[in-house]
Amino acid sequence: MGRPRGFDEEQVVQAAVVLFGRQSFDGTSVDDLVSHLGVHRGSLYKTFGSKRGLYLAALRQHVARDVVAAAEVFAAADDPVTAVHRIVASGPDLGLLFLALVERAPVDAEVAAETSRALALLDDARPGLDEALGLLLRARATRTTNEGE
Repeated sequence: MGRPRGFDEEQVVQAAVVLFGRQSFDGTSVDDLVSHLGVHRGSLYKTFGSKRGLYLAALRQHVARDVVAAAEVFAAADDPVTAVHRIVASGPDLGLLFLALVERAPVDAEVAAETSRALALLDDARPGLDEALGLLLRARATRTTNEGE
């Protein structure tokens, strides 16, 4: 019988969602993960196999929680613009999905499959979601620019 983990795997994956959603996959080093998540390097590799393994776990959790929550907001809103305002004001933050779509999906089949599943969830909630996703991207870019000033 092995030693019990010294960390909560779900909390670590959630913290990784935030970090990858803010810094991207390529912009996040293993040292960043170790220091931000409070997990020893060996534990990270033993649990997730690699940085990519943790990234995939984070992306899957992001889709299961944040994208599903956003889909519920889109389904409940009277129109896509109202839904976008609600999401921008109070979340969920879809930063990891947006970064995964442009950074990893073109070069990683598993990420492409997960991002395709996420887009299908959103599109099922509100067909013709392209305009709303464009507005969300603009809001995220504007927020990032304003936070960086």
